[in-house]
Amino acid sequence: MIPSRLFAGLLLALAPLLLFTLLGSSQSLPTRVTASLVIHHGRVHTLDRALPEAQAVAIAGERIAAVGSDEQVDLWISPQTTVIDARGATVLPGFNDSHVHFVSGSLSLNRVELGDVTSREEFARRVAATVKNLQKGEWVVGGGWDHEKFPGATMPTREWVDAVTPDNPLWLNRYDGHMGLANSAALRIAGIDRNTPDPPGGLILHDSEGNPTGALKEAAAGLVQRLIPSANEEQLTRAIRQGLAEARRFGVTSFQDISHATELRIYQKLLAAGELTARIYAITPIELYQSEVQAGITAGFGNDWIRTGALKGFADGSLGSTTALFFEPYNDAPNTRGLFNAMMLPEGHMLQMAQPADAAGLQIAIHAIGDRANHEILAMYEEIARRNGPGPARGRRWRIEHAQHLRPDDFDLFARLGVIASMQPYHEAGDGVWAEKRIGHERALTTHAWRSLLDHGVRLAFGTDWPVVPLNPMLGLYAAVTRATLDGKNPNGWIPEQKISLAEAIEAYTLGSAYAEFTDNQKGSLTPGKLADIVVLDSDLFHLPPDRIKEAKVTATIVAGKVVYSAP
Repeated sequence: MIPSRLFAGLLLALAPLLLFTLLGSSQSLPTRVTASLVIHHGRVHTLDRALPEAQAVAIAGERIAAVGSDEQVDLWISPQTTVIDARGATVLPGFNDSHVHFVSGSLSLNRVELGDVTSREEFARRVAATVKNLQKGEWVVGGGWDHEKFPGATMPTREWVDAVTPDNPLWLNRYDGHMGLANSAALRIAGIDRNTPDPPGGLILHDSEGNPTGALKEAAAGLVQRLIPSANEEQLTRAIRQGLAEARRFGVTSFQDISHATELRIYQKLLAAGELTARIYAITPIELYQSEVQAGITAGFGNDWIRTGALKGFADGSLGSTTALFFEPYNDAPNTRGLFNAMMLPEGHMLQMAQPADAAGLQIAIHAIGDRANHEILAMYEEIARRNGPGPARGRRWRIEHAQHLRPDDFDLFARLGVIASMQPYHEAGDGVWAEKRIGHERALTTHAWRSLLDHGVRLAFGTDWPVVPLNPMLGLYAAVTRATLDGKNPNGWIPEQKISLAEAIEAYTLGSAYAEFTDNQKGSLTPGKLADIVVLDSDLFHLPPDRIKEAKVTATIVAGKVVYSAP
């Protein structure tokens, strides 16, 4: 009897000839089939349990042909083969960002950026610099600010920017997208004054004299946002091309995007033109569920490049804006427990949308941050299962986007229902600076609870929420492994018992995200037959000190067997 390892090695060595025997023509027999591209001399982390580690990968066309040692895979090389020497660095499946706002992120590359601003003066200076390039009456847009970075965690007001925007309406999102700042010109256009009532699911902040400060939370932000002229298709296409270049640079070969019809049309045009360099799972707003049901769309509808069939809703807001919904009041804002999103109102409204969508075979993905919001969505999923029965044979793969704060009692329910936790680990680095001020230490113990979720058998899918944080997956891997915070005050990690291993974090960013979009049989691991979406790094991640993971760079990004990015 041949030992199994020896047999496997022999089979891999003969694979080129075997492949030709299966696919070749009996009238024209070349000596062997060769690879179009080979990556060798690497540390290949395959995410395939049958062969977890290897040295080399061979690609034939758009798919992986072989994975193994250098000696085995080099048999696929011919004079026509492109060969990449990984030089001992890590080779991974392409990163799959499970939660992005791709158009917003792409547009943000050319807008006011306030993510690193720490003072009122710099805030105003950056706005003024942008206004110089605008015409009178043109909107100033952008954002990324975080008031927790300002002295005394001061909330910005219209007075910060009015002097430099006398002739331009302004709207600047907080980094989490759940509130923003309008200047006086924008408030005037929106008709917001001291007498304007809070809309359902929203809040207008007022100063001591009762006048609006310009800060608007949740649904109240829509009073201004709806007035901002939308970018036209040409502008959006230009921006998306820039966003795709950003994705290539960071090794993001797939992303799961909150998309509308216009974006889908642009993605299809770019695909037809050969310009699409990342695969897209388009998640549409749950309010549009009826049109998807009527069209007969189900989860995973589409092709290898563009797929759809998922619906996104919102249960609450964000921790930073004190609109995430908790069972108990905020420690630093005891007058509030957060807000239900307008989609949850009146009670049962979300269920009225989600149940028929689930019955039609669509995937449901709900944003939930606070512990009560997460509990309410888990309870809704449980009710849908009771009403609709076991669901399609392929499984529902329900999702909760963010799953940021959980009650200990809800981990088992999360696992029992098979709900995927679609999470963004780099959020922890920022939240950890000030979260305990909001909710106290006890509730923080199950915040960004990756370890607890995995230990209960919950599937993780990692992403960024770009443009809330950068698109770079290395930052997410670094946060998941170290739980370091941006202020540097937690050298051993904030709530360190929730750390996970580098291998677990990579799996969440690749195979886990593929599972979350029903494509784990096509991508997410370096397995022969799967799509050839691969990332080559400049270092061996598994031998880097954890605090240096964030410094690792992508040297090559390969999508569908083609090198779409090569580092200078």
